[in-house]
Amino acid sequence: MTTSRVRLDQFDPEEGFNRGRPLWFEAIWYLLKCVFFLSPLPWPSSLKVALLRLFGAQVGNGCVIKPRVNIHLPWRLQMGDHVWLGEEVFILNLAEVVIGSHTCISQRAFICTGNHDFKIDRMPYRNRPINLGSGCWIGAQCFVGPGVTVGTDTIVAAGSVVTHDLPDGYICRGNPCESVKLRWPEAGSGEVGNGG
Repeated sequence: MTTSRVRLDQFDPEEGFNRGRPLWFEAIWYLLKCVFFLSPLPWPSSLKVALLRLFGAQVGNGCVIKPRVNIHLPWRLQMGDHVWLGEEVFILNLAEVVIGSHTCISQRAFICTGNHDFKIDRMPYRNRPINLGSGCWIGAQCFVGPGVTVGTDTIVAAGSVVTHDLPDGYICRGNPCESVKLRWPEAGSGEVGNGG
């Protein structure tokens, strides 16, 4: 068997990455997350929003957070007004995640800022922020990868894999996710065959 060049034993979780809060603070968040966020019990969204704000998130008014939502680091989360987070949404926000107002993230979508530099044998972190514009709809079981911006009013169809920026106002789908047609046809014309 060929010997691998990868050296995960040399991975340093502190290299190029600052968690942003002390370990004890993060531990308390994890305990509260297990009880109020990861639970199947329908705790009120207002309680969850209050806890997110207490732990440093910037959260607007009227947000709805369903059961089993996993938010990794609340102090790296910004949500506008009237954001909906569906059941089992996972926000792995090792870098900043910004979600615009009136955006819906459906069930089991994975918003992932985390990555590793595979060109270096010890695979250090290569995390990048994610920005979801206002009025977006991220469909069920979508993956949105590090460094991506999804434009205002854009729809990402269920099961899509988003690894590059998407333009404003389009319906997008696929793996890799590409722009298909305008969401509001009266605002422009035509169909497109690729991402913007």
